[in-house]
Amino acid sequence: MALLSSPPASLCLLRLSAIGDCCHAIALVQAIQRQWPETKITWITGKIEAKLLELVPNVEIIVFDKSAGMSAYRTLWRQLKGRKFDVLLHMQAALRASIASLGIRAKHKLGFDRQRAKDGQWLFTNYKVSATAEHVADGFMAFGQALGLTQAKPEWSLTVPDAARQWASSYTHIQPLLLICPAASKAYKNWTAEGYAALADYANSKGMQVMLIGSPAEQEKKLAADIAALTPHITENLVGKTSLPQLLALIDKARLVVAPDTGPTHMATLMGTPVLGLYAHHNPARTGPYYCRDYAVNVYDEALLAETGKTAKQLPWRTRVKDANAMQRITLDQVTVQFDRMITDFNLLQDPNS
Repeated sequence: MALLSSPPASLCLLRLSAIGDCCHAIALVQAIQRQWPETKITWITGKIEAKLLELVPNVEIIVFDKSAGMSAYRTLWRQLKGRKFDVLLHMQAALRASIASLGIRAKHKLGFDRQRAKDGQWLFTNYKVSATAEHVADGFMAFGQALGLTQAKPEWSLTVPDAARQWASSYTHIQPLLLICPAASKAYKNWTAEGYAALADYANSKGMQVMLIGSPAEQEKKLAADIAALTPHITENLVGKTSLPQLLALIDKARLVVAPDTGPTHMATLMGTPVLGLYAHHNPARTGPYYCRDYAVNVYDEALLAETGKTAKQLPWRTRVKDANAMQRITLDQVTVQFDRMITDFNLLQDPNS
């Protein structure tokens, strides 16, 4: 039975990070907007994530700057003083987010069930949401279904600002375009420079042009430089040189994105661009590119079995492979097999104007 019998007048969503998970949560927000267009939505999120979420129309964004320490909580609570929401969607099972939720007044406070919550999140909510599917995006949609939304499957629709589209238009001639985002925020999720360079060579032999994308983090810039030093087939290295809206616009122009478990993987899902994901530490059935999970290069199961002696079904939903070298289990052959599948299935080499 649905928690609400009528649309809420106001709703607060608490999801501070990361980019990928915020991308997943956009589908829920847009489903709420379609079914309950009069509901006023406030989203509390991180400083970097806000640059992306500002592109979602008709959503109030409140920034929680975790780098400010305890003053971040005081600033947030001052902003919310005197306000009360009908619903709080507490969608981050982390102590930092739960402490932030103490200053959010709401009649209904929804959080994860005991199986999926961590850091005592269940102590901060009064309604537990049970996920009916494995993927994070589906788990987020379950929050809406608990309220009374009829839409079950995630859908995304995001308009890129004109300025970002104009910037990306300078790369229109670079086609068919493959974007490689080689690094995640955590280095253990990255594949090797040698592997990415060999993939760039292979993609070039198929007729694709290759560009590198990523954040300005030093480890990401170093990995990109290492790749570019190993192959002549990098058309341009844009790692650390784009804003989030510009990156979205460029992804929208690409035929394919190759990436490990990182934000641009899910930004590509927002734009409907196919993604070849590389996974060893997390199960791509749970965190992979939503529409392209079947194409992911997946060594998670073998790495998990080697580390624990158990299969994914025998372990908790969130179990992560801890072996720092797990991504090195991925071979170039595994990647090129999936690459070739995607070339065929998505007609990646065909001129879309022909």
